[in-house]
Amino acid sequence: MGLDANALLHGPLFSRSTPLDRTNAASRISAYVYGNVLVLAVLIPIVPGPNYVGIAIVLGTALSTFVAHAFAESVGHSVRQGSRLTTAERRAELRDSVPILTSAVVPCVVLAIGWLGWIEPRTAQLLAELAVLVRIGGIAFVIGRLNGERPSTRLLMSAAALTLVGATVVVVKVLLTH
Repeated sequence: MGLDANALLHGPLFSRSTPLDRTNAASRISAYVYGNVLVLAVLIPIVPGPNYVGIAIVLGTALSTFVAHAFAESVGHSVRQGSRLTTAERRAELRDSVPILTSAVVPCVVLAIGWLGWIEPRTAQLLAELAVLVRIGGIAFVIGRLNGERPSTRLLMSAAALTLVGATVVVVKVLLTH
């Protein structure tokens, strides 16, 4: 459930040996926040129970959002560049969208634990929702690290603010779409 800034910004998941430039880091952070907000938005209205439907919904949301985001970013990139994307640029857009997929991992694992009956399904859903909120707030520490800041009370307050704003966005989405 932890947030590893190294993995998000330049870890082995993205096959980089050097830190990302600010533009690519911003793209990945944006995808990370977007994925987590949408996963949380689909988690909230799910009716917990001893089935796998919630897991399928979370996985489907993450996968479809990943594809849509990578496509949209590729179109935007080609407009900014004024030309078609190269294969390397297409791979880079896919790589920058991977944080959307990671937003589904912890919630799906926790929901699976509930589905297996190891914990109550409602408890599993609440824990999955809490995990996503922690991920949203935790991005403040990644941004702080990118800016060369050390963990501080200010960063903790930023994390709380990000969590609150993310939760507000989710509530608005749920109210408008469900």
